[in-house]
Amino acid sequence: MLKTIFLLLAAFALVLPSSAATKRKAPKHRSTAITPRKITKSKAPRYKGQKYKAPKSRRRSYQQVPTPERYKNIQQALVSKGYFHGEPNGEWGSDSADALKHFQAEQNLTPDGKLTSLSLIALGLGPKRLSAQAHAQPSATDPTKPEVPK
Repeated sequence: MLKTIFLLLAAFALVLPSSAATKRKAPKHRSTAITPRKITKSKAPRYKGQKYKAPKSRRRSYQQVPTPERYKNIQQALVSKGYFHGEPNGEWGSDSADALKHFQAEQNLTPDGKLTSLSLIALGLGPKRLSAQAHAQPSATDPTKPEVPK
């Protein structure tokens, strides 16, 4: 009887590792070939209807409305070029916008009557920057600046 139990245990021991080996998968080796990946659905919650609204981002406009003095400068530039036939008064009206539209059309700009940077540059009223003359070299007689030998 003892022999029989021993033989059964030995046979069971032989069968057990072979069945465990068939269940265990061999490790996959990485290949150099590109394999397609499965596209899975997002785990993020889905919002239906009006339950969720994305926050609206507001861009801050740093451009200011021109002052009446600036409007007057623009009207004066349009008068000097022959487009505006009224008195430069600093009030931007339909006559000023029409004059600007005619100017923009002849300058190959978008004739919309809006004060754009390209329109102001074409009128000679672009950004105010220091000219090259303001940065001229100091004279040799200036006692505050030491003379540099050449």
